[in-house]
Amino acid sequence: MIEISQLAKKFTVENPKKLSEQEKKDPRLKGRFFHSVENVSFHCSSGEVLGLLGPNGAGKTTTLRMLSTALTPDAGDITIDGTNVVKTPVIARKMIGFLSGSTGLYGRLTGRENIAYFGQLHGMSAAQIDTKIAELADVLDLHSFLDRKCENFSTGMKQKTAIARAVVHDPKVVILDEPTTGLDIMAAQTVLDFIQRLKEKGVPVIFSTHHLDEVSELCDRVTVIHHGKTHFSDTFDAFKAKSDGSLHQAFMRIIEQGGE
Repeated sequence: MIEISQLAKKFTVENPKKLSEQEKKDPRLKGRFFHSVENVSFHCSSGEVLGLLGPNGAGKTTTLRMLSTALTPDAGDITIDGTNVVKTPVIARKMIGFLSGSTGLYGRLTGRENIAYFGQLHGMSAAQIDTKIAELADVLDLHSFLDRKCENFSTGMKQKTAIARAVVHDPKVVILDEPTTGLDIMAAQTVLDFIQRLKEKGVPVIFSTHHLDEVSELCDRVTVIHHGKTHFSDTFDAFKAKSDGSLHQAFMRIIEQGGE
């Protein structure tokens, strides 16, 4: 179980004069601060997949980076099975598997070496790492490129390797920032199948996406954020019911109507 309550995060605007006209009109711009996330709350229980939706710039990535401990919130709480992520980030980090928007793989290392390195950082033994890599290679279809240097990987190869690296330590919660962006149909389906496997194992998964078909296929819960605030957070069925079953219209209606 992961619970997020009233998260907020602002950033200093170094030079307001260089902002675009669209950025200047954003209601989150207040003086020399841009309040990327102002009030975001949702929860995801064991065995659930939550889809985090919102327009570009809504605050999704900032929210996920706070969940992963990469950013410290200015306000709000995050707990995983009762562990306070904000107050004990080092402990919480061991419980989290996080895939950011960029893979960040070490190009001169092979896929296997990248995954193994993160296993070592999490205190896994060599035997544990080998066993886990073999398992992940099967479910993510890594065998054909696992021992090649990552600098020569395609986008799909990089993304699947990065996902394996994120979950090598069997985290209690998995957080994925647009995991299928840039992937071909087959690679994307491999990633979606892997998320389904995590769900079946009882691991809560939170992932951001712009693809509503992925939401329909996987999600038990949906959270929509806009301008840094939660506008909707409920079950997938409640989301779908917002517009007679049309997910696109449901999303647009939530954005247009504002908060819950």
